[in-house]
Amino acid sequence: MTGPNGMVTAPRSWLSMALTGAGKPLQQVWRAGLPQPGPGQVRLAVSACGVCRTDLHLADGDLPLPGHPVVPGHEIVGRVSALGPGAAGLQIGQRVGVPWLGWVCGTCDHCLAGRENLCEQARFTGWQIDGGYAEHVVADARFVFALPDRYSDVQAAPLLCAGLIGYRAYAKAGAAHRLGLYGFGAAAHLIAQVALHHGREVYAFTRPGDTEAQSLARSLGVTWAGGSDEAAPAPLDAALLFAPVGALVPTALAAVRPGGTVVCAGIHMSDIPAFPYALLWRERRLLSVANLTRADAREFLALAAQVPLQVRAVSYPLPEAQRALDDLRGGRFSGAAVLRPADPTP
Repeated sequence: MTGPNGMVTAPRSWLSMALTGAGKPLQQVWRAGLPQPGPGQVRLAVSACGVCRTDLHLADGDLPLPGHPVVPGHEIVGRVSALGPGAAGLQIGQRVGVPWLGWVCGTCDHCLAGRENLCEQARFTGWQIDGGYAEHVVADARFVFALPDRYSDVQAAPLLCAGLIGYRAYAKAGAAHRLGLYGFGAAAHLIAQVALHHGREVYAFTRPGDTEAQSLARSLGVTWAGGSDEAAPAPLDAALLFAPVGALVPTALAAVRPGGTVVCAGIHMSDIPAFPYALLWRERRLLSVANLTRADAREFLALAAQVPLQVRAVSYPLPEAQRALDDLRGGRFSGAAVLRPADPTP
């Protein structure tokens, strides 16, 4: 809220949606007074926050709660409303985004080698750090990024995880020309467009019978779209698995050619069933993607500024965050879900 002198004033209360335990519905929590950023931090007035499958894993107990109520959400778009001491490179009123990786130590072997995504002390937005299912959020200024102007707040939100994790998984596929995407949701519908922009063939594998997702894939220009229970129409050079279904790993291995790559892109996956060594033999590779780095964010957001990505997003009011999670679990929309606070102003 802005007072008559143009200064930011504290609202009487502001809303966040908190998870108090695995399997429990989100609770509305009203808080008094704006949160104050500490050294090196910024406060944002949240204007949009994506709903990610990782949020479901947290709500369902696949990821352990940190011992206190959690405000989920790590695809945050907002405007800078306050700067803590030492927070550099940002301005009041600037539109920025906050992704999953929220803090790293900066001194361990992984961090020093440019693999901060593997930092053992890393903390994550919407898990150990309160996230964007809220009207206001505080973030480490080092992990806050300017966003391409061509996207609205709702369109920009999915770029911050679906886009970033999809981009890191895509990079792991190397120069693969014939690319299979298993699970055609928020991440796949974005990275499919990047791959097509680069002149690659894309094959979209959806939930069996999900004609809406298959129609979305075809509208984006993929070579083929069908159910994950269908055989690939041609040998794949690489497959990216966005669906958290371990049974798809041997399916994807069987679909890639010798020397091909299968990349598991989720933070959680159901158990991978036993499979014959013949599926891995002939130098096929099975890789996982863990989190993201700031370099990923800079590279992908620069690419998104150049490539006009079509972002399929469904908006929900912030108080209906639980419905958004339930709809994501039930596959009741294609693309991404995004929460909107009632009043996104500071």
